[in-house]
Amino acid sequence: AAAQAELAEAEVTGTAGVGLVAVTVSGTGEYKSVKIDPKAVDPDDVEALEDLVLAALHNAAESVRKLTEEKMGPLTGGLGGLPF
Repeated sequence: AAAQAELAEAEVTGTAGVGLVAVTVSGTGEYKSVKIDPKAVDPDDVEALEDLVLAALHNAAESVRKLTEEKMGPLTGGLGGLPF
């Protein structure tokens, strides 16, 4: 229960494009915020921005997975973390 409470309170940030896009996620996987540097916005290349956002989401999900394994791993006997 204590590990679950720690996860609920924890936040991790996934980034892409050397910090041009940042996504903050709670330890339970709830997305909290998305920050986009204006330098990443090019009206002629929306696809690049989409790719950066997706990469930041994946980076954040991986951070949550690692945090979950760190906090819950000993308790679950290696059964794995969140299905990201």
